Amino acid sequence: MADFTHLDDKGRVKMVDVTEKGHTDRTALARGLVKMRQETFKKIQDHKVKKGNVLETARIAGIMAVKKTSELIPMCHPLYVTHISIDFFLNESSNSIT
Repeated sequence: MADFTHLDDKGRVKMVDVTEKGHTDRTALARGLVKMRQETFKKIQDHKVKKGNVLETARIAGIMAVKKTSELIPMCHPLYVTHISIDFFLNESSNSIT
């Protein structure tokens, strides 16, 4: 397991030293699909959910999650994030949001 940088020669987890590592441009893309009852979909689409705009709340949660990536993923170093974009695509025919 010596070629896996997060394990020592005895297979124990260790933190990797990234002190000398230079800046790296990276792009990540994630996609999800949420299917729901037609009644629920219509309420979201028409902004009729009593607690407010569901999609904007989800956008805020997504942005907050990206900003806390290093706290949510074990052994992840803090990441310098310069841009986050979260888009929603509503599909009436399947009562789903991508």
